[in-house]
Amino acid sequence: MSEQAQDESPPPVGPLPIQRLHESLINRIAAGRGSCPLALHLNSLDAGATSIRVTVKDGGMKLLQIQDNGCGIRKADLPILAERFTTSKLKTFSDLSRLTTYGFRGEALASMSHVAHMSVVTKTKTDSCAWKAYYSEGALVPPKAGQTTDPKPCAGNDGTVITIEDMFYNTPTRLSALRGSSEEYARILDVVTKYAVHNPNVSFLCKKVGSSTPELSTSPTLGVGQAIRLSYGHSIGKELLHVEVSSSRKGGSSSRGHAPDGPDDPERWSAEAYCTSPNYQAKKTVFLLFINHRLVESSSIKRAIESLYSGVLPKGAYPFVYLSIEIDPRSVDVNVHPTKREVIFLNEETITERISDAIQQRLVRQSHSRVFEYQTLLPGRSGESSLKRAGKRVREDEDETKKEKAKERTEERKRKKKKNVRLQRLVKQYSQHKVRTSLHDRTLESMIPVANPSRSDGGDASGKAVGLRDIQESSCDLTSVSELRQLVRKNMHHDLTEIMKKHTFVGIVDNYRCLSLIQHATNLYLVNHAALAEEMFYQLALMQFGSYRRLKLDPSPPLRTLLKLAVDAEPETERSGLSKDEIVDRIAKKLLAQRVMLSEYFGMNITAGGEIQSLPHLLKEYTPDLNKLPAFLMRLGPQVQWQSERECFYAFMRELAYFYSPSLSHFIPSLPNGEKQEKSTTWQTEHVLFQALRKFLVAPKSLLENDVVQVASLPDLYRVFERC
Repeated sequence: MSEQAQDESPPPVGPLPIQRLHESLINRIAAGRGSCPLALHLNSLDAGATSIRVTVKDGGMKLLQIQDNGCGIRKADLPILAERFTTSKLKTFSDLSRLTTYGFRGEALASMSHVAHMSVVTKTKTDSCAWKAYYSEGALVPPKAGQTTDPKPCAGNDGTVITIEDMFYNTPTRLSALRGSSEEYARILDVVTKYAVHNPNVSFLCKKVGSSTPELSTSPTLGVGQAIRLSYGHSIGKELLHVEVSSSRKGGSSSRGHAPDGPDDPERWSAEAYCTSPNYQAKKTVFLLFINHRLVESSSIKRAIESLYSGVLPKGAYPFVYLSIEIDPRSVDVNVHPTKREVIFLNEETITERISDAIQQRLVRQSHSRVFEYQTLLPGRSGESSLKRAGKRVREDEDETKKEKAKERTEERKRKKKKNVRLQRLVKQYSQHKVRTSLHDRTLESMIPVANPSRSDGGDASGKAVGLRDIQESSCDLTSVSELRQLVRKNMHHDLTEIMKKHTFVGIVDNYRCLSLIQHATNLYLVNHAALAEEMFYQLALMQFGSYRRLKLDPSPPLRTLLKLAVDAEPETERSGLSKDEIVDRIAKKLLAQRVMLSEYFGMNITAGGEIQSLPHLLKEYTPDLNKLPAFLMRLGPQVQWQSERECFYAFMRELAYFYSPSLSHFIPSLPNGEKQEKSTTWQTEHVLFQALRKFLVAPKSLLENDVVQVASLPDLYRVFERC
């Protein structure tokens, strides 16, 4: 026993000794500080890539693959690729003041190789083949036991493919601290979406392994505004306001008061913003801030913008804001945060104030637009269930009132009276439960005085609803079309579909904003009939795939002439780096190369000489606005992925549906032909479009977010008036 006590050394007295950490431990600690997907796809942007694909499995823990078509990596650089502090973007400390790339530390790949299995496939334009290398602990390793560590030749395209597998396999504590796979994937998708908006000339794709449809898929567009619409939805895109401000603009001298900024002035800056008008209201602020093209966070700028909008939006409503600030690199320090999420720059308060003033002035100029305030209520299960809930609320209120007036009565008499009241209600039908079932009883236009008698329909025979022919689903053996049809059925929202099939048209509220009122049971709904029509025409295009009727154009317009009209009307073509004639030529060549497929599958005939003879006719009784034809043809060039069958069919039919929808064109505004055209459009919307919505629309759940809103309920209105 005494010998055992002598063998055990007593604990050391005083401070513990300082030891140098092992290099592998240092890299594992560093791997937990950054964002792997962000660092890898920023490397792709630095490499000049125009196409970036992100593939994820289990939130990136099992697999994270970044593929680009950039300049690639030289074979001679592969041995030191995963070592710490190896980079091609920085040589001396003074280079930090002129830094224009995203990455510069050379830590991302080194950190990943210490906590995951990493492989790289890369090819430069001068290489005859691609090279594949495997890494672990910052060094090359053989792919299999017994093989050398040298990079192996393989087949591959120009660019780089980095594959990260089994993330944090050797640090289980770090792995267990991560969120669920769905939350991690949502974070990856959010970052990729924001950079897709800021880089509209780069194609981004983000998807899960095994998923047939990517969650994000963009094509090179013509501007940030269009990229926001594609990534964040039509409801935001249609309310965007464009703001530009710089240090050299009106009142834009530097803070020291010297002459206007020159090219060598370190205090020069410029900013571009896309923000929503007061008509858009969200539950939380969506703020995208880029400083020198780097996604960062700034609580001070965000607070300034939220304070600005608090004066124009109701309480609890917030805007969408995209803000890009370009500052001289000498005035910015990008090395103040471990993950580069924050930067500091000169004159931050002055710049923030100038940007806030510019946005406020733009909002003031937009104050003439109409705003509809409403309380969002999801539609009920059916009209009958809504009546039961409304009747239950009325009974509860009446019971409470009777209890207050009859406190002296016994409990037995109260129970008997409640029972009698319930029996009477089963027999009697209250006024608030009566439903208007005929659209001929009274419409919205009959309640508004008509200043010009010529605009009144006058109840003539032309006001009768049009009888629509049945449309049969075409037979198609293509797997991609069958999958898209199944997806429509899978996303069906039964309650909303029931509302649209049994609704009663009340009237058009605003033709320009495409807002209408419909009634179902005892509820009144405000709907965006352009969004509903776009979804319906997409479903009709999918239903008739390969067997479209043809809308003949006589005389046949030249394709290039229409494309030139659309491109000339687009104000941001210079961002693409091409002239307008070059853009027209590229799009025309794409469409002419696909004219055989367009004619066979979609009934769109384009001659070899570039004349458009016919378009697909989705609904025989409905004629689209041909003023939108130039914009439709122009969008087919960049928006459709012609190399992939499913993505090609999906994107073409979505663009065709947008062309058929009654919304005004973003590129070519509809030409006003006076009151006659306005009356014709109104008649077609009421008597053809809403009839088709009743018959054909399979409503998805996504329409409930912004396009279908309950604004009134008859039983609730009776409760309000009874208390007055």
